[in-house]
Amino acid sequence: MTSRVNAAVRGSVGTPTLAQVAGETDEVRKIVTGKTKAIQAVTAQVKILALNALIEAARAGEQGRGFSVVAQEVRAVGAEVEAIAAALEAELAGRITGLQGMMRRLSEAAQGERLVDLALNAVELIDRNLYERTCDVRWWATDAAIVACAAEPSPDRAAHAAERLGVILSAYTVYLDLWLCDATGTVVANGRPEQFPDVRGASVAGEEWFQRAAALPDGDAYGAAEVTARPLLAGAQAATYYAGVRAGGRSDGRPLGVLAIHFDWEPQARAIVAGVRVAPEDRDRTRVLLVDAGGLVLAASDGRGALSERLSLEAGGRAGGFVADPRTGAVTAFHRTPGYETYAGLGWSGVITQAAVPQSPSTPRIPAAGAVRGPGRAPA
Repeated sequence: MTSRVNAAVRGSVGTPTLAQVAGETDEVRKIVTGKTKAIQAVTAQVKILALNALIEAARAGEQGRGFSVVAQEVRAVGAEVEAIAAALEAELAGRITGLQGMMRRLSEAAQGERLVDLALNAVELIDRNLYERTCDVRWWATDAAIVACAAEPSPDRAAHAAERLGVILSAYTVYLDLWLCDATGTVVANGRPEQFPDVRGASVAGEEWFQRAAALPDGDAYGAAEVTARPLLAGAQAATYYAGVRAGGRSDGRPLGVLAIHFDWEPQARAIVAGVRVAPEDRDRTRVLLVDAGGLVLAASDGRGALSERLSLEAGGRAGGFVADPRTGAVTAFHRTPGYETYAGLGWSGVITQAAVPQSPSTPRIPAAGAVRGPGRAPA
């Protein structure tokens, strides 16, 4: 399913926000409108009184002539006050409406930039986590038992390699399984044979990740496959990292096979997106997501759409930014992966989508002038 995502604006509880200031400005507008209408009502009464005075002065004839002049002046003053009140109302109403629009756009910009920072935080957290996976796979590929089994996958050496992989898995609970593959793409040992009995002996020669692994230039290189459900791992979602196993465990040694480590994606990614610090009052209208380079949702804080939903991000070549919907006030913020250390990332993005704050019936929505786009932050 393809969808466009939106989000909204609100500040933290306990501190005045631009949105609250805009609300106070609206109250000022109402007060000004009320007072000017009251002035107009008073001047209308003055004009009526002046008219009545003119009528009475006319009836009095010569004796009322002087009073007639006063009544005319009162009537003129009333008309002038009425005109001033009308002009004041029109000018202040226009200025206050413009001020409210500026306040709202400033509020959207401030909140949008904050959401961009949160999106960056989400993708940085997963990048740092996955950087450690790249270190793990290159280190474990030099283990003596792994190298020996890749060089000569006898039953005894395969059993010893499986035992070593099991020891690693007992200490590193973020992995589903570890596979040692020979040069032909056959899995000769895995760390959890009881849980995943179909892995050993299976051929992965046709898998893209194995073909890329076999083509790595040396033992210092590694690769990463996109997150996917792995049939051999009971359909669990895995992020697979791989490195070559080489003779003597040396970087420049002869290629012997491939070590693949399968990161247990779903619970780890869920912890990342659920842990982003969204204000409690905003959680129900907020989604935190990780998406791949093609817009496929890899993880979502509401648990929906993983590996099935696609987003259309209008990045325009930017590393990050946000877009506010001028019709609804909703905001979508994103930031592409900046990478971490030697891990360049896979073009993933952190995305925050937030629905607009419901408007009170007594407070009309001030239309935005148009979409607001943030500049984002350049990759490190």
